[in-house]
Amino acid sequence: MTSYWAPYGWLPGGVAEQVRLVAEGGRWARVEAGTPPADQDVRLPGLVLPGFANTHCHAFHRALRGRTHGDGGTFWTWRDRMYALARRLEPEGYYRLARAVYAEMALAGVTVVGEFHYLHHRADGSRYPDPNAFGHALLRAAGDAGIRITLLDTCYLSGGLGPAGHLPLEEVQRRFGDGSAAGWQQRVAQLAQAESDGVRIGAAIHSVRAVPAGELGPVVVAAAGRPLHVHVSEQPVENEATRGYYGCTPTELLAAHGFGGPLHTAVHATHLSDDDIALYGRTGTNVSFCPTTERDLADGIGPAPQLAAAGAPITLGSDQNASVDLLEEARALELDARLATLQRGRFSPAALVEALTRAGHASLGWPDAGQLAPGQRADLVALRLDTVRTAGALPEQLVLVAGAADVDTVLVDGRVVVSGGRHVLGDVAGLLAEAIAPLWA
Repeated sequence: MTSYWAPYGWLPGGVAEQVRLVAEGGRWARVEAGTPPADQDVRLPGLVLPGFANTHCHAFHRALRGRTHGDGGTFWTWRDRMYALARRLEPEGYYRLARAVYAEMALAGVTVVGEFHYLHHRADGSRYPDPNAFGHALLRAAGDAGIRITLLDTCYLSGGLGPAGHLPLEEVQRRFGDGSAAGWQQRVAQLAQAESDGVRIGAAIHSVRAVPAGELGPVVVAAAGRPLHVHVSEQPVENEATRGYYGCTPTELLAAHGFGGPLHTAVHATHLSDDDIALYGRTGTNVSFCPTTERDLADGIGPAPQLAAAGAPITLGSDQNASVDLLEEARALELDARLATLQRGRFSPAALVEALTRAGHASLGWPDAGQLAPGQRADLVALRLDTVRTAGALPEQLVLVAGAADVDTVLVDGRVVVSGGRHVLGDVAGLLAEAIAPLWA
């Protein structure tokens, strides 16, 4: 049993003063407000919040940071650079990269990551002796970095969607594919034994471009009871292609094959119709916004306020990891909405914290995390109130001014992963540099 005390804590009812938390067996046994510190308490600085959930991540994209801006380009030219990187990865190198990336996330307050995982096979499409070698590498990386993971193993079957239908996989996409939804399901079934207290196995449909309509239903059925995520309407071209071939929006196509509900998440959802928004709200489907990626790739600003008003829970992700700062993602959700609507206060600080914490954990299959409350997993993030960014700020508005650099302490299931702004693995920047350099040699 370990007890902690902080001047402020974000409890289910909002910010409270003099908060004492007692962890036992990886859970919060007691959470009390208005309590002076006891001699045995570990004193934490500033404001403590529940752990952050990163609901959409491609860990290997981190190696693209600072390498895709030289000549402008588009989402599609960026994708070519990403494919070139994907071709160079092998499981052990990916383990080293992902371990460093997940440690970087822990430094930013992330306690669980949803890894949208589609890098499955050898570069020529043939299988490794362990057909889930990459998946197991990612699970090991998250464990060594000290965070939980929901591995969203992704079905990826075609190379795109044109006027005449779905295209075959390009050479650089062969390592993503399993041939059919049945082939994907057979491989993923072997991952079930990897589930543990810190691991969930979920599923993903890469997009309606990459999975033909006839294969969507089998994936949805195979994922029953597990988190299921899909990229949706990230680019107008995707909408145009889907309307041209199927006569409907990507959202409508997915819904016709069973997608939609509290365990399902539409990622990006940038270019939606009013009917799409109403459908997500009516079914309680989560939407994962990744503002730093959406602006980096010039995707656009999605209708987050409209989705929230319709009843769709909003969550947050770092996607390509051009920035690993979930507080920045939360702040950008509000600030981008201001730019799009010419109104302030579209998301209150409390709504942003909900997206960062409880809603994100639930969408990744962790309903017992995301709140500082008895019985919940003993996760927390302590943010300093005395940095050049946070000095003078009200604790209840800290989410709109703080960043990853202000994270002092992170607990995951009662274990200290970050203390004094330092990860238990040590020099995370060095680990990142060592993992990334060989990929561009």
